[in-house]
Amino acid sequence: MSTNESTVFSRGLEDVIAAESSLCLIDGKNSKLSYRGYDIHDLAKNSTYEETAYLLYFGVLPTEAQLKEFSAKIAVDRDLPKEVVDFIGHLPKNASPMAVLRSTVSYLSFFDPEAESKSEDANLRKALRLMARVPTIVAYFDRLRKGLAIVPPKKDASVNTAADFLYMLKGKEATPLEIRMLDKYFILLTEHDLNASTFAGRITASTQSDIYSAVVAAVGVLKGDLHGFANTRTMETLLAIGEESKVESFVESALANKEKFMGFGHRIYKGPDPRAFDLKEMSKALADANPAQAKWYRISEKLEKTVWEKKKLNCNVDFYSASVLYTLGIPTDLFTLMFAISRVAGWTAHILEQYHNNRLIRPVSFYTGAANQTYVSIEKRG
Repeated sequence: MSTNESTVFSRGLEDVIAAESSLCLIDGKNSKLSYRGYDIHDLAKNSTYEETAYLLYFGVLPTEAQLKEFSAKIAVDRDLPKEVVDFIGHLPKNASPMAVLRSTVSYLSFFDPEAESKSEDANLRKALRLMARVPTIVAYFDRLRKGLAIVPPKKDASVNTAADFLYMLKGKEATPLEIRMLDKYFILLTEHDLNASTFAGRITASTQSDIYSAVVAAVGVLKGDLHGFANTRTMETLLAIGEESKVESFVESALANKEKFMGFGHRIYKGPDPRAFDLKEMSKALADANPAQAKWYRISEKLEKTVWEKKKLNCNVDFYSASVLYTLGIPTDLFTLMFAISRVAGWTAHILEQYHNNRLIRPVSFYTGAANQTYVSIEKRG
């Protein structure tokens, strides 16, 4: 560590300010989240994923003409180069989906003629290409690993990311409710300040590495169990419980064995996670429209209530995300990739912001090792 005694050590960098950003404000004490000054509930109710991404990139909500042009740029870049499709097809069918995404984003850079360009305009174009193509990578991998033919994206600006992704994944048109719920999910997960994956992306960008490398770094960090897998683990919990009547015995057993409750608690929010409110409403709406899958909402609701009564823990963004994604027909091992599809706009907005006002991110460590050692020649050791 620096010899400056005023340097403060914070394990895990908790509460350490590591960057200036105008993208996102989290008020953890009062359970509030806003993007560019717009409350998350307001955006979830009224906005779209594309409009929200535009807001992050440019700082203002778009006009109708600007949104149409922005959506068209995304739509035209949705498909993947043939070489990238072949690459995905040759990957092991049992490969970790997040490892597939990490490797494919890296491979994709070889087919972008602007991959090494550091101009502001080129970086924005690359950000939009990544936003357009990450959903396609996920959908193509899922179909290819199942031995199904890929379903090419629609290069139509009127078809939003949520609708196009569900179409590519399932090979059929989704319902308006399904499209709207996935669109809202993308909005809610788009951005969340200096979370671990975003910070990794900014660190990479601060070295003046390329935007693909920065996103690969972010994907690699999201792959970690402590960051991106809580939604999958939550759904595994719901599947293990299986019935609403078994919730209380599950909670009692977990408490007796001192097990963690997946989808509960948050490093930043001292009260409820504001995104959980919207996701709970979304889970209920999907349950009401799909009675065959409604039990996942009921189990979730009872589990939330029971954990609060027994442990006073609030659920977080991952908790109701699980039943939302599962009811939409998303395979559980793709849940973290859905997080990535949402977050790629936030990652790249942060990366662009880092490029714009860059300083190499280089913290110091708190040294805990030995001091004042004297070198002993090898024949005198032991």
